[in-house]
Amino acid sequence: MAKKNKYSISEAKDQQWIKDGRGAGHGCHYKPWITVRDIPSEGRSHRVFGHKTQRTHHLLSDLELAVFLLLEWNMETTDIREQFPLRQEDTAALAIAAGIDHPSTNGVMHTMSSDFMVNTSNTFQPKFVLQAKYAQAIQDPRTIEKLELERRYWQQKDVPWLVITDQDIPKIVFQNISWLYPAQRDDLNDEVIIDRHKFYSYQFQQHPDKTIIEIAKKLDVEYKIVGARLKLPRCARCRITQSEGRLKMTSLLISVSHLCGRSCVLKCF
Repeated sequence: MAKKNKYSISEAKDQQWIKDGRGAGHGCHYKPWITVRDIPSEGRSHRVFGHKTQRTHHLLSDLELAVFLLLEWNMETTDIREQFPLRQEDTAALAIAAGIDHPSTNGVMHTMSSDFMVNTSNTFQPKFVLQAKYAQAIQDPRTIEKLELERRYWQQKDVPWLVITDQDIPKIVFQNISWLYPAQRDDLNDEVIIDRHKFYSYQFQQHPDKTIIEIAKKLDVEYKIVGARLKLPRCARCRITQSEGRLKMTSLLISVSHLCGRSCVLKCF
């Protein structure tokens, strides 16, 4: 008997995920539909603690991580729900109407998902959805079809939706990610991640006038964290703000175009 692939799609798995509460909740109670453990180990995926939600986020690529960080640093963002599932009955009906094959494997329909459902404090734009795709990927006709299904889904829900690519992200973000976030496939539990977050946040708050590199050198000496500073971003202007004790990267801006017919700028400071 062939060994069952743990990454395979099945109706039973979907029902179990629904029972487990995946794709439901808000803030710290939200559970993403897909986690880093649900996909093959090839490539880069990340588990990152979010300040706004106070939970660990599951991000499936460097591009998703870059978009997440920009949303996290935007003062108007109030909630970020990654790997947000779309109602399968609705996407199936839209696929039939559009004459597009619904995503499936061996006859089992996939539950489609959007990369980010974002809530904000902006009364003119309280909610929007982002799909992060590498520019090269959207040259593929099948990818375009699936994006069209997703676009129609959110149009039907009257929720603004757009695609964001690696060409929309400042290069410095990807450079910092490659240093700060190596491919994360560890088995750290949420408690350990939260403890580490609290430790480094405390260090930043105690030394608001020091650069990240200066703090890393200090930790190297005091805690014998050999080579910790080698993972720091190569950005001379990165400092810790005194008011909030967190990273301030004044050079980062991302322009999200055509959102409700106008340009919406997410300011990362």
